[in-house]
Amino acid sequence: MSSSSTTSQASALDSGMEALAGLNLLSLQETQGATSLIDTTAAISSMVDQLSGLPTTPPSLFIDLEGVELSRHGTISIMQIHNHTNGQNYLVDVKTLGRGAFSTPGALTVNTLKAVLESSSIPKVFFDVRNDSDALYSHYGIELRGAQDLQLMELAARAGSRKFISGLKKCIENDMPMTSIEKDNRAKAKDEGLKLFAPEKGGSYEVFNQRPLPEKIRIYCVQDVHYLPRLWEVYNRKLSARWRAKVQDATEHRVMQSQAPDYNGKGRHMTLAPRGW
Repeated sequence: MSSSSTTSQASALDSGMEALAGLNLLSLQETQGATSLIDTTAAISSMVDQLSGLPTTPPSLFIDLEGVELSRHGTISIMQIHNHTNGQNYLVDVKTLGRGAFSTPGALTVNTLKAVLESSSIPKVFFDVRNDSDALYSHYGIELRGAQDLQLMELAARAGSRKFISGLKKCIENDMPMTSIEKDNRAKAKDEGLKLFAPEKGGSYEVFNQRPLPEKIRIYCVQDVHYLPRLWEVYNRKLSARWRAKVQDATEHRVMQSQAPDYNGKGRHMTLAPRGW
């Protein structure tokens, strides 16, 4: 990378940080719940204990990942985990901890985060599980089980055409009731977040690898995963037993596809509904 390019990206990053500083951090924290950065093995151990034995109906765990070109060809920087039972958010620093993020056992249990992710008896909700699963499997050998794909739940619950899937932004805006404060805070955090990491807006995904992780980036990371439980409730109410089964089969197929040698997580095919839907 040239020095001029580096200077330009740094300038964009600084300006994005300044804009994010104008957010009402207190109101964001109140609407999102408490957030813990998990960047030591001791913190991982404590988190694993807290995630053990949680209720499974409805699901307690809602998960998202951030990284640089998140896939087998890129890296995982942060794993966001939302515990719906108490509103706690965990930002697991995968960049810092590496395999230790997934292999460190709890202090009170023999569980690891890898074991939680691979357990078919612990439901874990993702929005479009494919590239998350690809990255987890390719870099850390994690064979995801027990996944529920919220993107497929929306498609199954939809009254109109099911030819194309919807993105999370559209689902939140169209299907989830939000307070005016939530709408305002989410819009600010998302827009300023894009300025930090979206290349087309002058940002760089490397912002997720900055350490210490800026507080404003923590807020951005929590934004999406925080809303997943409410979307799950909206779509779950609309699903018949038949469609629940179809969603589960399609989710498992997505995970299996993501682990295949020829999996390609980019392209128009990623916008299409499962065949036969």
